[in-house]
Amino acid sequence: MYAVVKDKKSPGISIREVDDPRPGPKDVLIKVLRAAICGTDLHIWKWNSWAESRIRNLPLVIGHEFTGIVEEVGEDVEGVAVGDLVSGETHVVDGTCYQCRTGRMHICRNMEIVGVDRDGAFAEYIVIPAFNAWVNDKGLDPDIAAVLEPLGNAVNAVFPSDDVDDPAGKYALVLGCGPIGLMSIAVLREAGVEKIFAVEISEYRMRYAEEMGADMVINPLEEDVVSTVLSETNGRGADIVLEMSGAPPALETGFRALTPGGRISLLGLPDEPVSVDVNNAIIFKGAVVYGITGRRMFQTWYQVRGLLNIPRFRDKIRMLITHRMDMADIEEGFHLLESKDAVKIVLRPRFK
Repeated sequence: MYAVVKDKKSPGISIREVDDPRPGPKDVLIKVLRAAICGTDLHIWKWNSWAESRIRNLPLVIGHEFTGIVEEVGEDVEGVAVGDLVSGETHVVDGTCYQCRTGRMHICRNMEIVGVDRDGAFAEYIVIPAFNAWVNDKGLDPDIAAVLEPLGNAVNAVFPSDDVDDPAGKYALVLGCGPIGLMSIAVLREAGVEKIFAVEISEYRMRYAEEMGADMVINPLEEDVVSTVLSETNGRGADIVLEMSGAPPALETGFRALTPGGRISLLGLPDEPVSVDVNNAIIFKGAVVYGITGRRMFQTWYQVRGLLNIPRFRDKIRMLITHRMDMADIEEGFHLLESKDAVKIVLRPRFK
């Protein structure tokens, strides 16, 4: 089959023929219908410092956001059938470590990530464990089904635990309006948040923040975010902060804008270690801090399914898919994302 392959420890990718994947007893073979480009794929393409330190085995078929039709199931597979429309939970866990056995599979100690540690979805076919195949309603738009993995990240940022406080009636601040930040705005709006503040420097993405339901979109290069949030909340500050950018100034802003006793979810990944004023930002403020990685397996997936039953929410997620192209043109997609002239790009497995 044809696939998008990272085969050198340098910038770029190759499109070439590779061996067809074969499922084991507990696996499913999926014919890829759609796949979406993630920031992780962009890092691998650019071969930045994260990719150089993280990617261990080359050549590697990249890509981890996808949907497809099950074409073959292993002999020990139950619950997934040939013909099912599935999306991939990309965290392949061992099921035996302490984290897995105490309900925290999403932070498995021995996790493998599709498209990073094992071959991914920018290809005609992919094999994953049946356990990782999320069966969708057959009528779900494949474009939307391809982005359930990042949508799950957004939902997890808003609802990071079963006992988290109800967002309804609260003030929320979203720092960074990349795809997951924008999705989180849509999730917050459905959760009944009183007012949503979004922070972004790209005019292109600022417009999408408004479409997702942000009440106020702030450009930090033109306005003081903390002063604006405090003014608009009668001095209270944000009850919920989602830091989605990874920019150190945004992290500082998030803690300063957080109301005492509020909660902050950290999903953005800084390029380098950052310092935090722990005394004033967390301890004296009584802040609750959540580190967000992936999706809770599988609580988040059920929450995503429920949200997608709301037509207006589905329409918002569809709106974020700004470009559709063939996998043969993936480098064009990388350039669009690098220049922030796209939000979400969905690829069809066409290579000629």
